[in-house]
Amino acid sequence: MEFHVPRILAFLAFALVVSHAALPPELYWKNVLPNTPMPKSVRDLLHPDFVEDKSTSVAVGKGGVNVDAGKGKPGGTAVNVGKGGVNVNSGKGKPGGGTHVSVGGKGVGVNTGKPGKGTQVGVGKGGVSVGTGHKGKPVIVGVHPGPSPFLYNYAATETQLHHDPTVALFFLEKDMHPGKMMNLQFTENTNTATFLPRQVADSIPFSSNNLPEIYSEFSVKPGSTEAEVMKETIKECENPGIEGEQKECATSLESMIDFSTSKLGKNVQAISTEVESQTQMQKYTIKTGVKKMAGDKSVVCHKQNYAYAVFYCHATQTTRAYTVPLEGADGTNAKAVAVCHTDTSAWNPKHLAFQVLNVKPGTVPVCHFLPQDHVVWFPN
Repeated sequence: MEFHVPRILAFLAFALVVSHAALPPELYWKNVLPNTPMPKSVRDLLHPDFVEDKSTSVAVGKGGVNVDAGKGKPGGTAVNVGKGGVNVNSGKGKPGGGTHVSVGGKGVGVNTGKPGKGTQVGVGKGGVSVGTGHKGKPVIVGVHPGPSPFLYNYAATETQLHHDPTVALFFLEKDMHPGKMMNLQFTENTNTATFLPRQVADSIPFSSNNLPEIYSEFSVKPGSTEAEVMKETIKECENPGIEGEQKECATSLESMIDFSTSKLGKNVQAISTEVESQTQMQKYTIKTGVKKMAGDKSVVCHKQNYAYAVFYCHATQTTRAYTVPLEGADGTNAKAVAVCHTDTSAWNPKHLAFQVLNVKPGTVPVCHFLPQDHVVWFPN
């Protein structure tokens, strides 16, 4: 027997039947951090299939599970799971275009999308299992292999020194005052890969030892730019951090939440740089209202280039975080997040910051603004 229902409804309905089913990423955030607003940069990386649908109501009773997502209007989708099996009323849904739900004696199988290309959710006596088919080739535009400038044990490359707009994001803490002008360009990461739910991300290899399997999974040709970028990201994640740094590459939003709260507790805030509109390199003026975040302890998570959202998160005891209001020469307003490192003695002496600012490791606090898709966590 087969039915066609929206993917998220099927997942919600059957996940509820199994007591230890995992929460979708957005709901996990709300469950762990009920008093912490989610930054727009994080919300933009949530996959549409795993965003909470506020129009969906779920009722669980002795008769089974009922899911109604029609806002009370005709044509909505209702899913009923009871002892007698599954009943689906999909309103005006077109046959063949949605999620296929097969119900048999050994459990429930859900297959979305084209064969081999979508997500399979299986529900049986053992619980819920989620598997993914080939995701397709990752979109990595204008990205070249090379270390991130926000990882401090790497020397700068010639490309970074002469062609990378992030060079302008580094500055000295003494220059962070109203009236100071800086040439800046806040660029969005061209890699728009979204988060995978943790149970999916954890099922996919993320290791240099499994590169052939990873390339095959995402239809990436070995030796291509995409392959080299993904290889570099994994390498950065596997390499040890600098002295005094605790690090983890979070391959899901849930993992990023867990790492950050393990270092700071659950009474935290998460913020990102926000810019009114994308502009070219221009002069920005620091306005009044620079605000230092609480304490000298924070977790900074940098978006990496990969086939799905991966963040390089690191925690140190020697950072200060600020929000800095900026106004561009063209009138564009920005609320930038700046991180200042008070101890750079363990950094690579040829790191980009030292070459741009003409200072030596361990001498003065080094600061940088964060791109829009990076996140700073700090205690309240």
